[in-house]
Amino acid sequence: MTRQVSSDAATLRARRKSPLGTPTDLKAEATRDISAALNAVLADVFALYLKTKNFHWHMSGPHFRDYHLMLDEQSDQLFAMTDPIAERVRKLGGPTLRSIGHIARTQRVADNDAEYVEPIDMLAELREDNQALAARLREAHGLCDEHGDIASASLIEVWIDETERRTWFLFEASRSGDSAGH
Repeated sequence: MTRQVSSDAATLRARRKSPLGTPTDLKAEATRDISAALNAVLADVFALYLKTKNFHWHMSGPHFRDYHLMLDEQSDQLFAMTDPIAERVRKLGGPTLRSIGHIARTQRVADNDAEYVEPIDMLAELREDNQALAARLREAHGLCDEHGDIASASLIEVWIDETERRTWFLFEASRSGDSAGH
């Protein structure tokens, strides 16, 4: 009985120090490392979402409809990632992003505030950003493997596949129509 009381008291003290701390069987180091990696990915996803929407809104030219629709679909997919990433961080017991400023301080995806960007340059920039996101997701997956967090790793695997699909579509959409040599 005494052991249970002291364990409960220790849990209560820990909760007072970190009132949003969620119980987990992962070690504190795992929570810290994976939460940090996922928060960085989350900031990148928000930045890439907004950039994709920006290019969607400002698309022009002869392929307007196709590119506009593709970027709308891709932005929806990116936005759909945000809540599961943030909730995974919370399930691990970590804090997540709190504001646009927090995203800006954490993101690694460069903003593009140019007044005009050629459509082909939009596709190329988004392709590169998605490739970088896939690499960062793989890094986060490696951390999850290292710490035995199979739930986060499983989610990340799906996001890698989705990110590679976006990269592929952006690549194919930006190719010149000449395939005579292939």
